[in-house]
Amino acid sequence: MTLGWFDEEAGPVVRPYAMTRGRTRASSGAHLDLIALVTADVPPGRHAGEPVLADGQTLAPEHAEILRRCRHASESVAELASGLDLPLGVVRVLIGDLLEARLVRVTHPVAALPDETLQSVLDGLRTL
Repeated sequence: MTLGWFDEEAGPVVRPYAMTRGRTRASSGAHLDLIALVTADVPPGRHAGEPVLADGQTLAPEHAEILRRCRHASESVAELASGLDLPLGVVRVLIGDLLEARLVRVTHPVAALPDETLQSVLDGLRTL
């Protein structure tokens, strides 16, 4: 008996906790809301493929892709999750790994919102 896919376009499935080694939160403790901007900050002489994570692990392909995407222009956490096609929680953990290794920096844009409704929306997005 052969088991088939329910959806042929689904492709292989990797559980999110496999990418994060069971972690659900970034160990760096950084506040990574959806609009936080991530910028690669690889020190001179070091490239993205070296074993640089704080726990001695080599970079996963997802870590390297985050660095590649953020090397020339900052991207928000939401853009990275969408572009990598990964759950937001997974991307937050991966960014936390890169923060701990000092390979990225995160900034929080300050928006001057004149409207109370827009401020409420922004506050709601930050809590996600």
